[in-house]
Amino acid sequence: MNNDNYWEQFVSNVGLITTRDAGDNIMAAAWTYQISYEPGLIAVCINPNGKTGKIIEKKGEFVVHIASKEQNSIASIAGGHSGGEIDKISVLKELGCEFIEGKQVRALVMNDTAVALECKLKQVIPLGDHVMYVGEVVYVHDIGDNEEPLVYKGGKYFSLGNKVEKPEKKILDVIDKIVKKHKK
Repeated sequence: MNNDNYWEQFVSNVGLITTRDAGDNIMAAAWTYQISYEPGLIAVCINPNGKTGKIIEKKGEFVVHIASKEQNSIASIAGGHSGGEIDKISVLKELGCEFIEGKQVRALVMNDTAVALECKLKQVIPLGDHVMYVGEVVYVHDIGDNEEPLVYKGGKYFSLGNKVEKPEKKILDVIDKIVKKHKK
């Protein structure tokens, strides 16, 4: 490849994934996506050598939180340390994070995120150096107060910034006219 840093141009949210096996665990996942409205499906791409993927496969459930922009420190803790070496949940609790029990899955739900989605595992798809875990949403927690999601790009955190308006109607009309002209 000509440019090994092409990935720095991709923008994503920060998913905080909680699981439970012998204890509770949390990790940060930049590749966390909604992939279907009905049924509600969420995809999380995780390194297969880590603890979280193994727990998801064993237990068949997990919680996906979309981190709020105020949770950059939480995301750094969850993503910067291994759950096999550090009890990240205890670290976060000591820093003031609050958790509740899941309603439909056995995993913790963190307060003050943009949203928290309890998921049951539907599919495991190996893809390159990561594995995609597809979960069906079985319970939605709207636990943030309209929290703005944390944005991740090129190894750095951002907030959403200014809204970019869609094109004006007159421009959309011109586009529609050209599209109709080239209809097959």
